Amino acid sequence: MQSANMLLRRIVRGSVLPLATHHGMKKDLFPLSRTLSLSLCLKQDKSCEPSEKLDLDEWKKVMKSGLQEEVSEMVSEPKELSSLAAARETLEMWRLAGRAVPENMSEEQLKTFMECPSKSAKKKYLKYLHLKELYKKNDKRKMDEKRERKLEAQDQDSKTEETKKSPFVCLWSRTMDKAYNWRAAQSMIFGQPLVFDMSFEKEMSVREVSNAVRQIVMSESSNRRSVDPFHIHFCNFKDDSLYHREFIKNYREAWDKLLITVTDQCYTEIFPKDKLIYLTADSPQVMKAFDHDKIYIVGSLVDKSIKRGVSLARAKRLGLETAALPLDKYLLWSTGAKNLTLDQMMHILLTLKDTGDWKKALEFVPKRKYCDFVNKPVKELKKTLDLISTLKLGKGREKVEKQFAKNYPKRYKLK
Repeated sequence: MQSANMLLRRIVRGSVLPLATHHGMKKDLFPLSRTLSLSLCLKQDKSCEPSEKLDLDEWKKVMKSGLQEEVSEMVSEPKELSSLAAARETLEMWRLAGRAVPENMSEEQLKTFMECPSKSAKKKYLKYLHLKELYKKNDKRKMDEKRERKLEAQDQDSKTEETKKSPFVCLWSRTMDKAYNWRAAQSMIFGQPLVFDMSFEKEMSVREVSNAVRQIVMSESSNRRSVDPFHIHFCNFKDDSLYHREFIKNYREAWDKLLITVTDQCYTEIFPKDKLIYLTADSPQVMKAFDHDKIYIVGSLVDKSIKRGVSLARAKRLGLETAALPLDKYLLWSTGAKNLTLDQMMHILLTLKDTGDWKKALEFVPKRKYCDFVNKPVKELKKTLDLISTLKLGKGREKVEKQFAKNYPKRYKLK
């Protein structure tokens, strides 16, 4: 048995150690203190039969296979590292050549790039990474700009707050608020009533109701700041309705302090019918002049939700007089509906009440809806509109253009 151990040690030293020293692993692979030994059965059990022999060929195969696996693992790592370095050099060359290559790539992305089956696939993958990197940079730039704008807005707000805190500005604002409130209080006693009909909640969605309330809030603000304000009435107003909730959102604690009249009664129960005039764009009657003895009613609707004839039908059911603004008489209408917002109606009525001038009042109509003011009667204006429609259709264009140039100045020429 001792002779077998000696022979085995010589074989291992002669075959394995030179290979290990060639790869630089002589001390780590086989420590000097380590010796080959047989199984515990051979050492401890002395009763083993001498007929059991050690198969040296099998032992050699096992030792050689284990050594080759360890050596292959040690050798594969430098190969992989070298391939990644080569891939990075290739990418750097492509970047210098002006191709769409990302600036930073992780090892996983490099491995995916190396595993691409063809050159076109590699180019597509690099282009994808390049665009992804550009999007990230763009998002970061936008976030930085947004942060800078936010900081600038905060600085401006702080400056405005400092100016608001100045004693002179505070004194002036308090004085003006007192003057405005005094005018509104005077209008509740001596002012001309103006009614907002709040019975159209079912005709609008929640978003449209919020838009209508926002326009009414602006109308109330402009009325309170006017020289001769109206006495505003909210009729057909129900508690805990959509209108009510939206008004509380906008006014908060100031809702109970507003100098207006809010009631759930209909306007026909408060005012005599012969003094009421319902303003609607669908009315066949045209308003000629502002009457200070009449009480005008405005429907609390928004442009997008107006169904043709809704307010007119309500006025007819109640037996009220109706009127429409003379937009066709004073404006050369271009595009869009002839329905105006509630705050625009308030500005027009306030201007008519103060000046009686239709031209000044209709300046609050959005300029995108009309071409210019005209000082022509209604019949001639209809002819003009017919000419415009004929020009758009292209029938007899030259003849119509000559006729149009004779009747109207150059500023009305169509392009």
